[in-house]
Amino acid sequence: MFFVDTIEVAGLGNRSYLAGGERTAVAVDPPRDIDQVIAAAARRGVRIAQVVETHVHNDYVTGGLELARVTGAAYLVPAGARVSFDRVPVHDGDRAQIDGDAGLTLRALATPGHTPHHTSYVLEENGVAVAVFTGGSLLIGTVGRPDLVEPRLTERLARAQHASAHRLAAELPDETAVLPTHGFGSFCSSSQAEGSATTIGKEKASNDALTRDVDTFVADLLAGLDDVPAYYAHMGPANAAGPAAVDLTPPAVADAEEIAARLAAGEWVVDLRNRVAFAAGHVSGSFNFEAEGQLATYLAWLIPWGKPVTLLAESPGQLAAAQRELVRVGIDRPAAAATGEPADWVRDGDKPVSFPRATFADLADRHPAGGVVVLDVRRASERGGGYIEDSVHIPVHTLHRRLDEVPEGEVWVHCAGGMRAAIAASLLDAAGRDVVAVDDSFDAAEKAGLTVRNP
Repeated sequence: MFFVDTIEVAGLGNRSYLAGGERTAVAVDPPRDIDQVIAAAARRGVRIAQVVETHVHNDYVTGGLELARVTGAAYLVPAGARVSFDRVPVHDGDRAQIDGDAGLTLRALATPGHTPHHTSYVLEENGVAVAVFTGGSLLIGTVGRPDLVEPRLTERLARAQHASAHRLAAELPDETAVLPTHGFGSFCSSSQAEGSATTIGKEKASNDALTRDVDTFVADLLAGLDDVPAYYAHMGPANAAGPAAVDLTPPAVADAEEIAARLAAGEWVVDLRNRVAFAAGHVSGSFNFEAEGQLATYLAWLIPWGKPVTLLAESPGQLAAAQRELVRVGIDRPAAAATGEPADWVRDGDKPVSFPRATFADLADRHPAGGVVVLDVRRASERGGGYIEDSVHIPVHTLHRRLDEVPEGEVWVHCAGGMRAAIAASLLDAAGRDVVAVDDSFDAAEKAGLTVRNP
């Protein structure tokens, strides 16, 4: 008998796995906060004997090296990956015993495409494939994007993705469970697909990599690639060097005077509360990145790398969860933090500031006759599916560098659902602009009477 436990890393749209028998197990692509992997092993009553990486990750800092050190496990990394630490180099066809009593082994399959050295691992029970850990190779309905390593390699890696998908489909039984690391919202996925579970047989019937010829597949894949989060540039080098252990102890407490001083020094003060609460009252100059949203992805994408960040949270629990999210993308220690509410965070004599929220129906009452600026902060691929007539387009991840491009006047900012509009509204508000956050689904725009154009 064997088990496979899924460890969700929802904020980054990834999954890690723990798989094994009654005594020993393997951890696959573990997150940096390894305590949850150790806890999963403890619940199963197993020892982690191997830790494996499918590739040197571009979207998060791995916990693999530290997990192997803490548990005494062997650390298996593809041989082609250039790293600065000792590991067990894995070659195509290599096998590792996971649990001898259960007849469990792990077989390496070279599946280049997401990276040149990418390797998938087939979990075999008594010689029969039961699951394959595909990392950033074959995903649910798609594949991992091929453009994160080097622009000159992108087309070559896209073709390799097609070949790797076909190798997996040819060598594994249809009933083999496909267990990818990416594809649940991760920007490492070349597109997002529905569903949370799949098999080789299901992918043969539906995955573009397996249903289209290579030229058509590559052309469509390359045409559909979206923006790459800026912080990805720092993840690969951090993983290749060998990440340090994390420190999740509470940060130093900042009082109102220190918060003001940090803002005056040009540091980032980030309010983690939900966007409704932030709009109603916040510290002037602070930015709103909701703890319940894609905090790690968007904060790491926007913040100048290495800039000190102070976190404001409504509770110690919210602060601790945010710290955990941020260490996964290399934001290791907040400069300071405070919990409570805005009245606690402003100096005596100062008051929290606010800005209004609205719906697309409210915007329809003002645009175009009202002369307001409509700012669309969605990605270019989203805008390609339709946009509000006469709207200005600046994706949220570029807005902090392009504030001077926003026309004068009252700015009504929107995205697809409200979360990114709240980030953008906070950036504009901190810059002294008169802003309204449209907290609504873009699907409601045309229904509200706004003119939606298609490119």
